[in-house]
This record gives sequence, structure tokens and C-alpha cells, in this order.
Amino acid sequence: MLRKSLTFWITVSGAAAFLILLSLASWVFRDRVFQTFQDPGVPFQTYTPPDGADYSDASGWYAYGPLIDESQPAIFFLHSTTYTGGANWVAELDKESAVEAVEQVILPNYAAPFAQSGALYAPRYRQAALYAFMNNREDSILAREFAHADIHRAFDAFLTQIGPDRPFVLAGVGQGGMHVLGLLMQEVSGDEALIKRLAAAYIIDAPVPLDLFTAALTPLRPCETESDVRCVHAHSWAHPTEERRLRVMTERMMSWTPTQGFDRVEGRGLLCTNPVLSARTEEYAPARLHRGAVAAEGFTGDATPAPMGNQTSAQCVDGILLTERTRSRVLRRPDRLAEEYRVPPFNLFYEDLRVDAARRVFNLQAVLLEEARWAPPFDDVEEVEEAPVVPIPDRAQY
Repeated sequence: MLRKSLTFWITVSGAAAFLILLSLASWVFRDRVFQTFQDPGVPFQTYTPPDGADYSDASGWYAYGPLIDESQPAIFFLHSTTYTGGANWVAELDKESAVEAVEQVILPNYAAPFAQSGALYAPRYRQAALYAFMNNREDSILAREFAHADIHRAFDAFLTQIGPDRPFVLAGVGQGGMHVLGLLMQEVSGDEALIKRLAAAYIIDAPVPLDLFTAALTPLRPCETESDVRCVHAHSWAHPTEERRLRVMTERMMSWTPTQGFDRVEGRGLLCTNPVLSARTEEYAPARLHRGAVAAEGFTGDATPAPMGNQTSAQCVDGILLTERTRSRVLRRPDRLAEEYRVPPFNLFYEDLRVDAARRVFNLQAVLLEEARWAPPFDDVEEVEEAPVVPIPDRAQY
């Protein structure tokens, strides 16, 4: 009897130990397990993508203006990744969970501060799945490029809608920031008329390699000071203790290359604009200068919660904006799988970005007014050949 009991307890203890080890392994390798379940399981080359949006119609947009008058600036905003993957490489436009995340979280937190400076345009697009950013497979790169083709069509429709003279702002967060960077390289930097109308481009939580400014982005420049216009404002933030996120942002992430392909950002140097100081600087900005964060999940229309100021310091170090732990718990990253690849459900620099965008739009409008006073440039000088002088007859002779 004793032997049976001992055997029973040994069996139970062994099973318990196995379950504990299994649970521990699942926790340690949880991101790999999560990534495995998000794999579409079919090569992108043979994948049939869902239908795209009609950007000539308001149904193709989360926000579609309206434009009030001829002088009102326009904002082109691109949302972050809200579709994890599993069934598709790119999200269906009517995927309920992905759409709800854009409407309830991303737009009120990340589009709203820019929308206060102009008419907001935010296209629906077949976003690449979160899975496509958790690895650097060729299929994942093809998914990103496919999503970017939607962005080109949306941007062309946006330019048609706002006309040839209106100032505009480009803004994107996460995957949307990657697409904004692609637009700058492929459509804006080679068009002097578009550069002239660009107040600024805001790229949030997406890497901007510095080597691009000596190649595809040569006509543009970083926003060095708070008064600059026609420039690029970019930052990706993390706490110094978030070692995994820091490694992902500075080593594993991919971004555009000077030849307009994709490659890892490691060793390329990253642009960091301090949103608290509205400048590209490594100067430390204490928390007392922080204008305010917002956790606006579920807010719609013009309703915005009061910004929570003095929550964090900010300093650019090696291309990353380092912050400190906020006093408010709602401004701390949630404990989600693959969180280092996600945009948090709050905007740590909401009010700082709102003020920055309003200032740069105002500055651009002043610059455009001043430039309109300048005399137009002379046409190319034409050489005139010498012509013989023909005397006018004296009428008195007739």
C-alpha cells in the first residue's frame, strides 16, 4: 500500500514538474509561438490578396476632410499596424478588429494632434500584418511593398482632392511611418512643387536611417529647429530598461534603403527629433518641459481628454528617444505579445506634437506669403543675332 502511494505521488509530482516546465518554456518562447500562429502558411507569390479601396470615394478613407476654404492646410495620416496576421499577409479592409483598433485607438491618439492644424485625410489600406514586421523574410518584405502600393494610390488621390497649391502635412505612426518615409523618397523629394507645400513630415515609431538624406532624401532635411519647415521630424521612443525593444529598433528592424529597397537599420544611424524640444538635438529635456500625453482610446470627433503634462523627460541617444517611467499607469506599455513591434494605445507626446505641427504649418504659410512677393525668375537668356540697321526713308523726299 505504501509503495502504491509513493508511486502515485511520484507520478503526480513528475506530472506537475512537467507542466511547470512546459508553462515556463511557453512563457520564455511565447513570442516565437505567437509568431508561428500568425504565419499565413502560403508564399506571398501565390497568395491572393483581398480587394483594395476606392480612393475616389469617401468610403476608401477613415477620414476625408472636408476642406473648408482655399487656405486651409491638409493632413495626410497613415495608421499603424492593427492586424496581427494568421489568415492573410495583408489585412482585409473590413477586418472588424483591425478597423476598430484604427478608429478607437490610433486616430484619436495619433491623428488627432495633427488634425487640429488642417483637414484630416486618413486612407484605409491593406496593411501588412504584424507578422510581416516580426521577421525579415522575403514574403514579409513583399507584403510591406504591397501595402505601400495602396499608399501611393491614396496619396495621388489626396493630391488631386486638395489641389495644386494647398499646404500639407504628412504623418504616420508605426507601419504608417514607414509608408510616409517611402512617399518622401519616391514622390515628394523629386518634386519641387510638393516640397514647397510641405510643412513637415512626421514619422513616429518607425526608423529613419540617416544615409537616406545623402541619397533619396537629399532635397529634404531633418527638422533641426522648431522654426524649420519642409523637413522631416522623426522619433522612436523607449525606456532605457526596455532592452528587447531597443535591440529591435536599432538592429532587427528594416527600413528603406537609398536604392528604395529594404534592409536592416543596424549601423546606418537613425534620425531622432526630440518632440519636447521640437529640435534635432541630444540635449536633455526635463519632465517639466513635457507638454502632455493623452490616452484617448474610444474618443471620437473633437472630444479629447486633457493632456497629462510633466510625465516624462526625453533625450535622443544614438538615434533613439529615451524616456523615463511615467507617473500615470495608463501611459505605460501594456503587456502584450510582440509589444516591441506595436504602437501603444496612448500618445506620450500628443500635446508636444500638436503644438509642433501648428507652429510649422503657421511658419510655412508665412514663408509662402513672403515667397509670393518675390519677382518670378527670368527665363533662360536667348541670344539674338545682329541684324543690319535699315534706315527709315525721309518722307520729305516723297
